[in-house]
Amino acid sequence: MVILPPDLDPELVARIGDSGGGELARKMGIEFLELSASHSLARMPVDGNRQVVGLLHGGAHVVLGESLGSISSAIHAGPGRYAVGIEINATHSRSITEGWVTGTCTALVLGRTLCTHEIVMTDEEGRRLSTVRMTNYLKDR
Repeated sequence: MVILPPDLDPELVARIGDSGGGELARKMGIEFLELSASHSLARMPVDGNRQVVGLLHGGAHVVLGESLGSISSAIHAGPGRYAVGIEINATHSRSITEGWVTGTCTALVLGRTLCTHEIVMTDEEGRRLSTVRMTNYLKDR
């Protein structure tokens, strides 16, 4: 069960619940644990997300990071607004071949029109695997 802010826009709650965080997040097995504008947490299995030599695909790190950064920004945007990613980058520090990856998303900037989040991916021992930074532009519908 996902922990959500109590005052979250019901429309966004429905979109997150109905989509499971989006088609790609579902395909990759991402499990959202906590979601808020300032701090979010999710995990993803390595199994099914490896590249040809058996390592977790670098793009999988980015998908986990972007999923967390986008939803966190959408929560901050509030009712009648949405978030659009405008920049993302990743630094991969360590590889992983099995188990689960946890993404911890922390807000760096929560502005009126821009949000920037840092998402740190760790293994089950808490070792940093990668760092993703994402900026979203907040738009009115």
